[in-house]
Amino acid sequence: MSTLSTTLASTTAPRAVNGTPANGTPAKGAPSRNRMSQEIQGLRGMAALLTVVFHVWQQYFVYDRDGAHSPVPNRYANALVSLEVIDLFFVLSAYLLTLSYARAAIEGGSTRPGRVFLFRRAIRIVPLYFLAVTFIWATRNPTLPGEWSDLLHHLTFTQVFDQEQIFYTIGPTWSLSLEIMFYVALVGLGPLAVRACRPLRRRVSRVAVCAVGCALLYIGPCLWIAVARYGLEIPHTEWPVYFGPQARFGGFAAGMGLAVAMVALGDRGRLDAKVAIPLRAAALVGLYLLSYCGTEAEDFPTTFYHPLSALLWTLLLYSTIHVRRQGRWHSWLTARWLTGVGLASYSLFVWHEPIMLGLYNAGLLPPDGQEGFPLAVVIVLVVAVAAAAVSYWAIEYPASLLGKLKDGKGRSRDFYP
Repeated sequence: MSTLSTTLASTTAPRAVNGTPANGTPAKGAPSRNRMSQEIQGLRGMAALLTVVFHVWQQYFVYDRDGAHSPVPNRYANALVSLEVIDLFFVLSAYLLTLSYARAAIEGGSTRPGRVFLFRRAIRIVPLYFLAVTFIWATRNPTLPGEWSDLLHHLTFTQVFDQEQIFYTIGPTWSLSLEIMFYVALVGLGPLAVRACRPLRRRVSRVAVCAVGCALLYIGPCLWIAVARYGLEIPHTEWPVYFGPQARFGGFAAGMGLAVAMVALGDRGRLDAKVAIPLRAAALVGLYLLSYCGTEAEDFPTTFYHPLSALLWTLLLYSTIHVRRQGRWHSWLTARWLTGVGLASYSLFVWHEPIMLGLYNAGLLPPDGQEGFPLAVVIVLVVAVAAAAVSYWAIEYPASLLGKLKDGKGRSRDFYP
């Protein structure tokens, strides 16, 4: 996580000469490198907390036989609790990981070898994931052979392609399948973009090549969804069709496009408060309206919910971290309690659903329905956040130290004199 924050800072911060910013003394309130890292952490924390609320809502207002949710009686509240934030995770991930490739393609320079990138991504994702999946699967399959295909799909990150078992064991981890596929795609596409831009003398041409590539990666999933929904009339309950990379990579493409835009614009693209605040408000209102208007499973806002929400999250991210002066929004995002949640957001994401189901099955949550929902949210949040903090320091942090086994060129480090 700190590596990603460093990447962000080194790309977006003003260039310095002998330790002094190229444009002179920075203006009062200008974002610092550490501050931007904290804002990213705060956004992660916000997304993780909203994810917990969303899944408690799914538990309490359960699917009907057509795969739809019984809505919260208050439509305005229903739009708020049913707001999905998985696209924010995708946009954030793609933005941070694409920055180095965008900088190399547009500004020149080199990138780390693909094997180093994949090694460090594996260190970040795999240890906690494998431990959690194995533990939860074993508790739900106490006698062998159990659902071996389910375990195999999860350990190989292929559950997103299985209609029956996509949400088994730890339901939300279907999105990690897409994360892994994005890492592999980025290792291939990133160096390809760098090579394609290298012969181009004009900077605007290099920017155009990168921007067009991101646009094509975004348009592809939109076309797939349109054909599947309106051409082939495939129902939304065919999960692999609408949850697979062919449908959901638009979120990653939006994040990649943001990385290209940030590198291309540099400090010239920093927003004043009079522009950033309205853009931020527009993104938040748009996200809410997208959730509010998507009342039917097959209507337009629901069908194209994820490509549209990815664009809105991208707008919110840009108007948050690429500003000239900080304000109350930034102060809230960098609150210690929220950045603390962001630090353990991966653990919270992995463990919250098993914790919720365990509490529910043990009778420690209120009964189903709107009366029990608010208290259930509080209970699950308290228990899951505490468990995530323990998981981070006991599993995630020790595992992250393995990343020091290789240097930036992929060579094994020698820890002995």
